[in-house]
Amino acid sequence: MLINLEETINLINEGKKLHIAADESLLKQLPKGNWIGGTTPYFISEEGGLLTKERLFVDEIDYAEEIRVEAYGKYNIFQIVEECYDNGLTMLIIPYGSQVATKYAKEAPEVEELLMHPTIGWISGFDLETGGTARVYDGTRGESYTDKAVAMYIKLPEGKSAMINMINIFSDDKTDPIIQFNDNDLSVTNCIVNGQDVNLSEYIRKKGIDIKMPLVADYNGSYINTSIKEVTDSTVSFYAPVFRNIEYRFAVDVEDYAAKFRERINEAGAHRPALSCNCILNYQFGNLKGQKIPPYTGPVTFGEVAYQLLNQTLVYCEILG
Repeated sequence: MLINLEETINLINEGKKLHIAADESLLKQLPKGNWIGGTTPYFISEEGGLLTKERLFVDEIDYAEEIRVEAYGKYNIFQIVEECYDNGLTMLIIPYGSQVATKYAKEAPEVEELLMHPTIGWISGFDLETGGTARVYDGTRGESYTDKAVAMYIKLPEGKSAMINMINIFSDDKTDPIIQFNDNDLSVTNCIVNGQDVNLSEYIRKKGIDIKMPLVADYNGSYINTSIKEVTDSTVSFYAPVFRNIEYRFAVDVEDYAAKFRERINEAGAHRPALSCNCILNYQFGNLKGQKIPPYTGPVTFGEVAYQLLNQTLVYCEILG
């Protein structure tokens, strides 16, 4: 729900367990309490997509038996798999551009224990027009960080469980060339296209590829996106890393983002998300300002976490049972 500062402070003072997303100017005014948060001024609300620095998006975690909150740097981020509840949910917020974000992006897919513990979250950001600094907040201690991730461990009642899923509007054309990489990296020069070593930026230019479309990899029918951040004369950088030995293709162009989301949402069936977030690239490229995609309301983020880091994806969590 999108509410004002006074309403948010009242919920905190009532002892509610909360997940909060808002502009830094609002988050820094909040008192200590049972909450974690991250910076973004962009949201998908019941009113549609919007930018606001006067309201906060608040999810009440009323399904939690108890919570714990901890902060982690790049050297200990994967302790999250050791410190979660046996029957629980880990909610993770990581600041954009931080070393801990890079560490998580590159190594999370190789941490097998993550798959045994439901982990959802997002990358905090800032207003793209004015700039700023991405922050995360541990409301229990009254601390904020630009270089640490904040995790809320949520203990679920007996008989309940967390299910994490995503909605991805992108797919590939199986007749397109296969692209592979030699390393796990956020920036590359060369790649392998149908077995041939080529410069990726030159390949993009020659093929006239629209870099608003991500690279996609088919993981047994589920597509994972890797979005392009920048193309220079010789290198291509990404918002999330590419991985060695994975087969990629460029996504098929999507003309109407909002319509495609509604189509995929209808295909997925009815859901009651306890938390959802949608990528800033979807918001920008898909002109989601003013667009409604119920019931998936929440922050617009600089990356999404569904166990690993994702891009140009809608991620959500349901509490079952």
